[in-house]
Amino acid sequence: MVGSRPEQESKFGRGVISGQTFSQADRLKSPLLFEKVFKSGSVAADQVLVIHVRWNNLEHPRLGLSVSRRVGNSPTRNRWKRLIRESFRKQKDSFACVDIVVRPKRDASPEYDAIFNSLPTLVARACRKLPPQKPSQRK
Repeated sequence: MVGSRPEQESKFGRGVISGQTFSQADRLKSPLLFEKVFKSGSVAADQVLVIHVRWNNLEHPRLGLSVSRRVGNSPTRNRWKRLIRESFRKQKDSFACVDIVVRPKRDASPEYDAIFNSLPTLVARACRKLPPQKPSQRK
């Protein structure tokens, strides 16, 4: 084509590896879903994150983010969201079929290693607090 740029390949390769994305199906988007998780879910926290968890009727976990202005300015909030999403994306196969809402602690700093280590520990702790899922709810 005239005027089009030739495709360049970066040192990381071309395109996205299958299964390594954070798709629309992996997200909690509706305020109603957030409210359900906050009202009827269980909570676990550490020095970095606070996590609310509730069973879902799907075959995969979903993530919702609640990052308020108390955490910092816009670049800081966006960094928190990027790091939490990346940590979830890399570990989502090890999570139960739950809806997870994550919010950072006010005085914590957005460090990938701390988030990566904290997320699965807190999800497991919060899942232990949930009532057992009824067989009719499982797929």
